[in-house]
Amino acid sequence: MPRAVAGPEIERLIQLIARLPGLGPRSARRVALHLIKKREALMAPLAAALTDALGKIVECRRCGNVDVCDPCTICTDASRDRRTLVVVADVGDLWALERAGVLNAPYHVLGGVLSPLDGVGPEDLNLARLVTRVHEDEVGEVILALGATVDGQTTAHYITDLLREANVRVTRLAQGVPVGGELDYLDEGTLSAAIRARTQM
Repeated sequence: MPRAVAGPEIERLIQLIARLPGLGPRSARRVALHLIKKREALMAPLAAALTDALGKIVECRRCGNVDVCDPCTICTDASRDRRTLVVVADVGDLWALERAGVLNAPYHVLGGVLSPLDGVGPEDLNLARLVTRVHEDEVGEVILALGATVDGQTTAHYITDLLREANVRVTRLAQGVPVGGELDYLDEGTLSAAIRARTQM
């Protein structure tokens, strides 16, 4: 086991940074060192922002998005086309679609995808609220903006069956999303092409 090179506070900072996606122990040490070198300009404002966010961030009870208000900014945006509802697996996918700027509709965040191997079943996802929203809001089209993974496609088919009696058009993303691809890692052009070429389920 490698020896500690700094005090416990710095080692704890490195360990916590290493838990972030895409960062291993070496990258975490580089990030921690950069933060330490820029204590006044970067570390102090970051710590304040994290503390502020921790106290204010909530999950929208309507759609599952994260924001500082409930209902969230997207749900209260009157300019959105309420006849369409975009279903995504996670908040990161919602943010990716918003960056692409190709949709002006509300979203519904499932909180994951069906994955029997990981023990994720229908009861673990935000599906009951989805069905309620489709009926109560008189939605005309549900766009399934799910990744082209096996679990994503399984979830898409499950939702299609779930909404079969709802008299709603169910579409999914088409061209542009590679098999095995995750939405959060795609560029805006690819997402735009996928939205424009969505197909009937």
